[in-house]
Amino acid sequence: MSIALVDGYSTGAALAARLHQLGVPCSHIQSQPVVHDFLRRTFDPSHYTRDYGFIPDFADLADLLKRGGTTRVVAGTESGVTLAETLSHALGLPTNTPDQRAARRDKNLMGGAVGAAGLATPRTHLATSAVAAAQWFKASGLREAVVKPVDSAGSDGVRFCRTPADVQDATKAVLRSRSIFGRQNTAALVQERLIGTEFYINTVSLDGRHKVAETWRYTKRPRPGGGPIYDFEEPVPAHTAEARLLRDFTFAVLDALGIRNSPAHTEVMLTRHGPVLIETGARLGGATAPGVVERHCGMSQTALAAAALATPHIFDDFEDRRLTWSGTLRNVEFINHRTGQADQAAMSRAAALPSAVAVCPAVDHGEPLQPTTDLLSTPGFLYLAAESTEQVSRDYALLRQWEREGLHTGDMAVAAGNTLP
Repeated sequence: MSIALVDGYSTGAALAARLHQLGVPCSHIQSQPVVHDFLRRTFDPSHYTRDYGFIPDFADLADLLKRGGTTRVVAGTESGVTLAETLSHALGLPTNTPDQRAARRDKNLMGGAVGAAGLATPRTHLATSAVAAAQWFKASGLREAVVKPVDSAGSDGVRFCRTPADVQDATKAVLRSRSIFGRQNTAALVQERLIGTEFYINTVSLDGRHKVAETWRYTKRPRPGGGPIYDFEEPVPAHTAEARLLRDFTFAVLDALGIRNSPAHTEVMLTRHGPVLIETGARLGGATAPGVVERHCGMSQTALAAAALATPHIFDDFEDRRLTWSGTLRNVEFINHRTGQADQAAMSRAAALPSAVAVCPAVDHGEPLQPTTDLLSTPGFLYLAAESTEQVSRDYALLRQWEREGLHTGDMAVAAGNTLP
C-alpha cells in the first residue's frame, strides 16, 4: 500500500500524520506552483517518504506515481480535489465518479446537479459582470444575497448584500481577485441568502457507502459591510431528529455529486422548509484537531478517512448512528480586532482558561495581524470542553472580552476583571 496526498495541508496534514502512525507510506504532490501561506504553514514533510513537489506535466506525474506503486491518490485539501481525482481515474484507482468531477468544484454546477436530483438549493445567478449581477438581484425580488467566488473555500471572498449596489461592489471585488488557491476569479455566484440554522456534516465514503463521522452546528456573526466571521461550532448528537434529517439529506447530496470514495465536508442550512444545500467539498473539513474530536465525540473524520484507506474493516464496523458524548464541547475561532503583530502570549493565556483543552494557532509570534474578516485572517482556534455548559460559556465570554481589548496583538490592558476565573 502506498498513498499519494495532493496538497497535504490543513486537515490533510492531520491525515498524513495518522497514516504515518499506522505505518502507511505516503508521498506528497503539490497541485500548484505557489501555495498560500495559510495552507503552507501546516505542511509537515516528516510524514512522507517522498515529496514530489509541483510537477506541471500530468503524464510525467502519473508515470511517477505508477512506477512508485501508488495504490490511492487522495486530496488533502480543496485545492487538491481535481488533480487527485483525475490522477486516480487515469491510474485506474478508486475515486469519485468522473462525470460529476466539475460539479464537485464549481459551485454553480454543483447547485445544478443537486437540484436536478430533487434536493433543495438556493436561488443562484452566475455572474461574469458586476452590472449584470446587480440587475439580477434587483429583478429577483430577494431581500438579501450572498456573493462568493465559484471556486474557493472557507469564507474567502464571501459577502452579504442587501442592495443592488452592494451586489455590484461585492461581485466586482470577486472578479478582481484571486481565490485562496491562487486562481483568478472569472465569475461570481450571487445567491439567495438562506435563513435558518447552519450545520456541517463531515462524512467518509468507501465504494459508495457513506458514513457520518461528525455533525456540527455553526454559529457565525455577520461582519458589517462584509461576509460571515466564524464564531464557534458545537457537535450535534447523532440520535437527534435534526442529525438524522441532515444525514439523509447529505447522503442524497453525495450521491447526486458522485462522491463514492473520499471524505466530504457538506454545509447545509436547516430552514423552516427543510434542509437546503450550501455547498459540498469532496475533501476533509478544515480547522479541526482530530484527537480532541475523538476524545470527546468518539470519532473524527480524519480517523474514519484513515480507516477507509488503511483498515477498511474498522470503517465497516463503525456505526455512525450511535455517536454521542457527555458535557459541552465548543470549537471557538479566534477573532482579532486590531492591527499589529501576533503575540504568542495570547495562546498561553487562552490555554489557561479552565475549560480549554487544545489551542491551535494559525500564526507565529511576531507575524503581522489584521482584524479578522474571514477564515483566512483568524489567528487560530481553540476547543473548550467541560461537563458544565455554564463553564464553557463563561470562558468563551472572557476570551471574547480579552480579544476586544487586544489579546492577539499583545496590547491588552491588564485591568481589574481580566484575571482568570
